[in-house]
Amino acid sequence: MFTGLLIVLLPLVLGYLVPVRRASVMAWINRGVSASIYLILLLMGVSLAGLPDLGTQLSRMGGQALLLFVVISAFNLAALWWLSRRLRLDLGEKRVIDGAPTSKLAAMAGSLSLVGVVIAGLVIGLMLVGRWGTTPFELAEHLAEWVLYVLLALIGCQLRNSGMPLKQILLNRHGLFIAVTLAASSLAGGLAAAPMLGLAWNEGLAMASGFGWYSLSGILIGEHLGPALGGVAFFNDLTRELLAFVLIPLVMRRYAPLAIGYGGATSMDFTLPVIQQHGGVRCVPIAVVSGFILSLLSPPLILFLVAL
Repeated sequence: MFTGLLIVLLPLVLGYLVPVRRASVMAWINRGVSASIYLILLLMGVSLAGLPDLGTQLSRMGGQALLLFVVISAFNLAALWWLSRRLRLDLGEKRVIDGAPTSKLAAMAGSLSLVGVVIAGLVIGLMLVGRWGTTPFELAEHLAEWVLYVLLALIGCQLRNSGMPLKQILLNRHGLFIAVTLAASSLAGGLAAAPMLGLAWNEGLAMASGFGWYSLSGILIGEHLGPALGGVAFFNDLTRELLAFVLIPLVMRRYAPLAIGYGGATSMDFTLPVIQQHGGVRCVPIAVVSGFILSLLSPPLILFLVAL
């Protein structure tokens, strides 16, 4: 267990230790993060094609992902609504941010493209079935692991150079409260969903520990619990992001902690422009802190739980 934790956390820590002072270098790092995510999802699709009785497995995955998503989201929304009633945020004047998505469809387009990448990988994998045995699928799984390590190092570098020191993150009680509430309610939802999915309690908790980080949860769960459950974890976390794009404009003004927190780890990157557009600049540090904490918590928590 500790070896697995070290292997995952080491690139994240090493990346965090690297200061970047040139904007051009940071731009390349951001592009590298995006490219790594797409490559991981493509390889995940290829590995899914190697599942025996693929049609039945995909149908089962869809039902399991939907069930897991509904149960966890119910816990998340209830807990974040409760927090929103007690944690009042002064958003100030609403300001439109340059470059932010102008519609929910525009915001969701990037997430929907990720599904397309997985499907493309699945098609490629199906074209390889029967030609080289299981070799391409095993190779895809191993390559996805190495790309994940590169992604973690790049994300660690992003966290270091986000412009927010650790002291400021630890002292931001709003972001901390939102992250803790999202994490605790997700774990409660995973525990409740475990018997419905036929999983052990620790497996249900692990499935809920991605907190929206689909590229990480899909690979780590797939590596330890099989590619089918890895696919379930991926689609559960990706659907969270899609719903977040719809919820943020609707509830931001009345229930800001819910709008900021529901996206989980994505509140510091993919859903941040939408949070920024509809909540204003005062939401940005809160969203970044919440996403930052959840991003640091997710990898060790998944590995700890699958090892129990």
